[in-house]
Amino acid sequence: GKMAIEVKEQAVALFKEAFGGEPTLGAVAPGRVNLIGEHTDYNDGFVFPMALHGKVCVVVGRATENEKCRVVTAASVSGGNRYEFIKPTPATPLTPTDKPQWYSYFLGVVAGFDSNQGHIPSFDAAIATSVPLGGGLSSSASLEVATFTFLEQLCPALKRSDLAQKALLCQKAEHEFAHVPCGVMDQFIATMGREGHALLIDCRAPPTGDLVPFNDPNSVIVVTNSNVKHNLGSSEYPKRRQTCEEAAKILQKPALRDCSMELLEAHKAQLSDLQFRRARHVITECQRTSDAVAALKANDMKKFGELMYASHESLRADYEVSCGELDHLVSLAKEVNGVFGARMTGGGFGGCTVTLVHKDSVDALIKHIKEGYPENRATCFVTTAGAGAAALDM
Repeated sequence: GKMAIEVKEQAVALFKEAFGGEPTLGAVAPGRVNLIGEHTDYNDGFVFPMALHGKVCVVVGRATENEKCRVVTAASVSGGNRYEFIKPTPATPLTPTDKPQWYSYFLGVVAGFDSNQGHIPSFDAAIATSVPLGGGLSSSASLEVATFTFLEQLCPALKRSDLAQKALLCQKAEHEFAHVPCGVMDQFIATMGREGHALLIDCRAPPTGDLVPFNDPNSVIVVTNSNVKHNLGSSEYPKRRQTCEEAAKILQKPALRDCSMELLEAHKAQLSDLQFRRARHVITECQRTSDAVAALKANDMKKFGELMYASHESLRADYEVSCGELDHLVSLAKEVNGVFGARMTGGGFGGCTVTLVHKDSVDALIKHIKEGYPENRATCFVTTAGAGAAALDM
């Protein structure tokens, strides 16, 4: 698409400016939005993301002869935007760094690509992205997967035919080099996404992904960034996770994914109110995700939208990870004719909402959000289900 071409041009221009000459290799990977299935991943449940058309990260570069790797990124990041390191070998392995996060993601993938074995030639690389940083649309995984795909061009003998393995190596890089205990959704969708499809991921190890067509010509997705981030998130996630694990233990199951509402109701007396409500969210959300896939297969957008609203309500009332701004954006969407459904997406406490809307109502929706959300602070973009990672023709 046009947006991806612009990002590629930006990366090429950056490369020329930093290193001189033309890059010979390139790769692209998308950001994502989760349509439904929130806070289910660490409960061995289901998530249902799609890749964002036009919101991508691009890595371009070329092999060099001097054993030194150099990487530069567009200057809008905090901390440094250019680094160099000796190419990884058993004698000079790459180790985690205290440098900015983008560089940790990059370095982690370079280290993990061949386990520091020295098969990767030295290289120069430039990175550009149109995935908004910090909006919860997975800018980190798009960078990791684009980097991995770039290294596959640089080192074709190590290209992975097993996409799940590729995604898991990228996840491992984020765990070990950026110390972010992320689930597997972001790397899976960035790797396995396909134009006109969403991806149902079963998060129980070993995780698997199934493509589901999502190409109704009359429906589009609008992603709205609230542009707020409440700092509750970092302290609240571990609590949610712990409460879910406690509940599963009381229900005597390996994870909440294995529990039914009947089982939960039968144990209500043994659970605290908090444990009960947190578990109710996860159990009903897993069911909603399965139902949403069935609705999509039947091309029933109305049903899909109702499940999105129900998901938001559960996240708001039972899981308590929404916030006033997200609730307001969902209410505004609900007031517009032609909107099928809306919900918060991502971890919560700020970030984005996702809205399923008839294409003829998009302008009315965006106008209503702009007018109804204070100080015109919300940013919207319209998207359809995009492709996963790919090599770029240079």
